[in-house]
Amino acid sequence: MNTKNLVLMALLVGIGAALYVVTPGMINGMKPDFMLTMMFIGILLFPTVKETFLLSLATGVLSGLFTTFPAGLVPNIIDKAVTGFVFLAAVFILKKIANNFAVSAVLVGLGTILSGTVFLAVALFVFNANVGATFAMLFIGVVLPAVAFNVVAFAIIYPIVAKLVKRSKFVTAISQIS
Repeated sequence: MNTKNLVLMALLVGIGAALYVVTPGMINGMKPDFMLTMMFIGILLFPTVKETFLLSLATGVLSGLFTTFPAGLVPNIIDKAVTGFVFLAAVFILKKIANNFAVSAVLVGLGTILSGTVFLAVALFVFNANVGATFAMLFIGVVLPAVAFNVVAFAIIYPIVAKLVKRSKFVTAISQIS
């Protein structure tokens, strides 16, 4: 692993954590997870198992520590691990077209839906979080708006990061294509 890549991943996670902390909770403390967007950007830039593991672990732990959802630490860690590796698998499967911006944005939207579904399933059914809301209510009220927030955030942030990475000497999937 390259130190420069680790620094860029840490910056992405830090920016995601800052956005996550300042975002207000919506229903029962759930809020859009901008750390997820940064994790997806990191996986698109560094599509390897090692980097995905680090990004998933870091974003899962930080999301869990900063969550306002009851019993949200472990569900956040599980959800980021599952989502990160499924997203990486999708990037590998769609290798030839995953570098297309539109395809990447769709993957971010689908990844957010997967993340929200896994988080809610683990929190509500495994840990029996008593939040006074149903799965469907939380999915419609929080996960679907989070998809829109994350895709818009991705559309704004990814081109900026991609342009900076191309100008630097980072070894990423973007620089290997050009």
